[in-house]
Amino acid sequence: MSQPVTHRRVLAIALPVVLSHATVPILGIVDTGVVGQLGEAAPIAAVGLGSVILTAIYWVFGFLRMGTTGLAAQARGEGNRAEVAAILTRVILIGLAAGLALIALQTLLFRAAFAVSPASDEVEGLARAYMTIRVWSAPAAIALYGIIGWLIAAERTRAVLVLQLWMNGLNMGLDLWFVLGLDWGIEGVAAATFLAEWTALALGLWLCRSAFRHPSWRDWPRVMDRVRLIRMAQVNGDILIRTAALQSIFLSFMMFGARFGDVSLAANQILLQFLYVTGYALDGFAFAAEALVGGAIGARDRAALRRSALLTSGWGLACNLLLSLSFLLFGPLAIEIMSEAREVNAAARAFLPWMVIAPLAGLASWMLDGIFIGATRTGDMRNMMILSAIAYFATAALLMPLYGNHGLWAALILSFLYRGALLGWRYPALERAAGPA
Repeated sequence: MSQPVTHRRVLAIALPVVLSHATVPILGIVDTGVVGQLGEAAPIAAVGLGSVILTAIYWVFGFLRMGTTGLAAQARGEGNRAEVAAILTRVILIGLAAGLALIALQTLLFRAAFAVSPASDEVEGLARAYMTIRVWSAPAAIALYGIIGWLIAAERTRAVLVLQLWMNGLNMGLDLWFVLGLDWGIEGVAAATFLAEWTALALGLWLCRSAFRHPSWRDWPRVMDRVRLIRMAQVNGDILIRTAALQSIFLSFMMFGARFGDVSLAANQILLQFLYVTGYALDGFAFAAEALVGGAIGARDRAALRRSALLTSGWGLACNLLLSLSFLLFGPLAIEIMSEAREVNAAARAFLPWMVIAPLAGLASWMLDGIFIGATRTGDMRNMMILSAIAYFATAALLMPLYGNHGLWAALILSFLYRGALLGWRYPALERAAGPA
């Protein structure tokens, strides 16, 4: 039998993740703020553009976080300490290799990125200078995905919080010193991130030191075992395809919104921030589901699996009810803070009811994602996400001509419901595979 699943255990995993996520937007504000002190528009635009391009490139390897959590949690549930240690080595090597590949291919990647997102010569030149420095920390940044996934599987999310506080706090401090103190300009912002990410990798390795006490972390036949590598590639490949389908929905949402004019497009951008807040908040409980469900699967404990799914989803529901109420009561004020354009604010208020609905409509899809990642039922995730994306595009094509931007929002909210329903349909098979009742 696996370790008992309690409310205390769920919160011990979830709350540090929620707190660690809160540091991410603060870092973005500081990055923008220090560059803004230079008194020119081009450096602000360059940092924004360069950061978006590198984030999009690194995002390709985001599967390493999710795939690692499911596989490591299952090995932990089995009591297979040797495999838990070997998984850590495996993902660190993958992250370092991927980062080195990005460094080698940086010229081609940056050229392609600027072809897709053209900017003025001044902004492009500054963005290239920023990215040329930051890309040298790509091995650290990508390896950290695997380390964070491994720590979540070990239910050590306080360590994740420490890691994020160190990395983002150091980044902010160095931003202020390099840019405002030493007058390094945009290169100072890049250097701050470079140093923060490499020192975070060193801290991450220290936080995972328990794994390095087990000799299997350097058992190279196990680490490079063909069957395990193929399994990891299959899981990560499924997650990559699933995430690409999900991103197609959000990218097309912004593109479709542009059809309704600049005002509606700007309003949509403001309201999407509410959705991002929801995602950050709910991630804590989804990550708890990944770790607990993975452990239950490894232990072949169907009762623990069901309790993990119910408790994490119950806390997720409470969180999202609070968010929906907050958006209802304080949404108009938040809109006024984010924008001073009267037309945009009026449009955002008109579409605000969709944001009140969104946390509740998306609950099942977000929580089931965590449950299926923990169970490494990534084939189901991939297939259901593809079906949901197809249904979203069909719904958008049907509703936009009739209801305009409201129809677009309806399609997005319905895409959450589609995914939740489809994953819910596959959930009984997940339980049956977990072992005897």
